[in-house]
Amino acid sequence: MARTKAVLGAGARLSDFLAASLLARVVPAEVVHEVLEQYGRNSQRIRSFPAVAGVYYCMALSLYPEAAYEEVFSVVSQGLAWADGAAEPARVGKASISALRTRIGHEPLRDLVQRCCVPLANVRTHPEAFYGGLRLVAMDGSNFELPDEADNATAFGYPGSRTGHAGYPQAQCAVLVECATHAILGANLGPYRVGEWEICQPLLSRLTPDMLCLADRGFNGFEHWRQASATGAQLLWRCAVNRQLPVQRLLGDGSYLSAITPSGVGRAQAAEQAVTVRVIEYTLPGLEDAQPRYRLLTTLLDPQAAPAMELAALYHQRWEVESVFDELKTHLRQGRRVLRSKTPELVRQEFYGWVLAHYAVRWLLHQGATEHRLAHAQLSFKGHVELLRRTQPRSGAFPPRAAPTPVPLVP
Repeated sequence: MARTKAVLGAGARLSDFLAASLLARVVPAEVVHEVLEQYGRNSQRIRSFPAVAGVYYCMALSLYPEAAYEEVFSVVSQGLAWADGAAEPARVGKASISALRTRIGHEPLRDLVQRCCVPLANVRTHPEAFYGGLRLVAMDGSNFELPDEADNATAFGYPGSRTGHAGYPQAQCAVLVECATHAILGANLGPYRVGEWEICQPLLSRLTPDMLCLADRGFNGFEHWRQASATGAQLLWRCAVNRQLPVQRLLGDGSYLSAITPSGVGRAQAAEQAVTVRVIEYTLPGLEDAQPRYRLLTTLLDPQAAPAMELAALYHQRWEVESVFDELKTHLRQGRRVLRSKTPELVRQEFYGWVLAHYAVRWLLHQGATEHRLAHAQLSFKGHVELLRRTQPRSGAFPPRAAPTPVPLVP
């Protein structure tokens, strides 16, 4: 049976949908041009569907997961009608959209995440985003399902199950987020069966010395710790309670100094490479699902500057990254389980467009939180997704002037 094409809704008005103007405020058109030029992916001749519009289209796919490709393009491309002085943009077929997406690839969108997804919080307006002058960030990973295509299965793999493997291939992703604003500052994608650290390791380049990075138990090996601390960022990571961490010096707040060493080397070499860490152990009495004991490792060695009780309370902001995954999977994609893309290259492209769309929503929410001096948690992410989907001036999509690069945005 033929499938009915999904549309954006009966009786919908232009004011109900998204043009590219707000996306272009977060990801400026001149930056899109620069990145496309860098990879040789920009439009070199007059087209009804220029490459820069294709980049914004890749972001908008996550905002309209229920709609057909052509319908999503129609709301992104309102400004392109200027090319011919038409009241409405030309219709673009699914084959043309797929061809342009393939020509663009995933690297330009990956680089746009690097260039445009920057920290949002300011210590003056949102002091809760910081601790001791350090910006609170968290790093973690998650999985999501892909279309059951042979190429996707080969590139990303299936999770195992009792009957062999799951029904859909899955990809594994990792993100670095600003805890208070939920802004994604870095993202990476890889196969399902690759080790979690291998997916997270590229995010270390996004850490800076003014950050305090929170992470769960998967990231406390010696090499993990050495690489992360080499960025200059401070670390507060959870550690397994059965790990051998001898007490070198007990501190006044109940924490103690210890050392972690590399494995697989001789005793003398291990002692030479040992890294001093501070260990904080605590319990959460009165909580039914709490663990008997929690243990944290940190690079903040001074108990006067960073008391153990404060760090124990602070660590639980790591769970903000779980809220980010919920926003991505449930609210932004409206519960749609599987990405659209049927090839590994377009899966990667769709993923980075998804991250950029999430950042655009969080950027919009941050503007309101800053203007009204509200905590970000007081504002609705879902409500701002709907706001982003609604009114944007038709003339704001692609301004009728040449872009700063030699290749014009509108031919």
